Amino acid sequence: MPVLRQRSDPNAAADRPSPFLKWAGGKGQLVSRFLPLFPTRFSRFYEPFLGGGAVYLALQPPVAKLSDLNGDLIHCWEIVRDHPAALMKSLDKHEFGSEYYYQLRAVQPEALGPVERASRFIYLNKTCYNGLYRVNREGRFNVPFGSYERPPRLYDRQNLLKISEGLQGVELTRASFDDAVSDARDGDFVYFDPPYHPLSKTANFTSYTEGSFSKRDQERLADTFRELHGRGCLVAVSNSDTPEIRRLYRGFRIQALLATRAINSKGSRRGKIPELLIYSYERRVVRAKGPRRGKDHAGRQFGSEVRQGS
Repeated sequence: MPVLRQRSDPNAAADRPSPFLKWAGGKGQLVSRFLPLFPTRFSRFYEPFLGGGAVYLALQPPVAKLSDLNGDLIHCWEIVRDHPAALMKSLDKHEFGSEYYYQLRAVQPEALGPVERASRFIYLNKTCYNGLYRVNREGRFNVPFGSYERPPRLYDRQNLLKISEGLQGVELTRASFDDAVSDARDGDFVYFDPPYHPLSKTANFTSYTEGSFSKRDQERLADTFRELHGRGCLVAVSNSDTPEIRRLYRGFRIQALLATRAINSKGSRRGKIPELLIYSYERRVVRAKGPRRGKDHAGRQFGSEVRQGS
């Protein structure tokens, strides 16, 4: 059985590839604190809400099944895996500026060749507002041009090649989260990073694909989490710290961690907000450096392991 052992060297992070996309809600800032809470041994790794892939890139598992419902995103990952040189050549041809941005945004991705389609995806991602991915009712990307003092770097050659090398043999699929894990079995590790449950009625952002991620979807995800646990899988999920999420995952281990939320039109709301990592397995907690305990504005404790219910 393939086995992954987590790296114990604190300097190992410098050797890991970093996400090639600027993904809203990505786990780049939290992944170093997730790693001590993840299982040290497992067979296959599943990540059904792939996004920028920060967790996959940090773990670098030898056997993985990565998926997302966003077909353009999965296509982009496939081109990084299979055609990195051609992709970089295409990325070098882009111009920087709002007029070029909106012209390229208006192009239907289906009208482009496979490499150019992925190149367009990365260009729009790196030059749009805050790395946000949002589509309208027709499923068309509609995020405005971002505000940049200088042209952003579209890719890092060595990083992209390292990602491509690691993806060899990795399965990439466009699938719903429940279909993506239908074959997960005892000993596999599944990590979910869904669109978060809104902190308030006005904070909801779920237009990640043509459909939205509803309250019912959150309930289906919690049901899938429990089903996988019953199969013997090692399961973890990230989500916002709300009473509803805590209720849905009552009985499992809950770790609250502070994260910076950047996508908000009001700067006063871009501070650190507690998010939850919920997991189904026994794991000794090793704390990361920095503030370790405290309470947020609502008096909820963060920085310590909590197990709710039974």
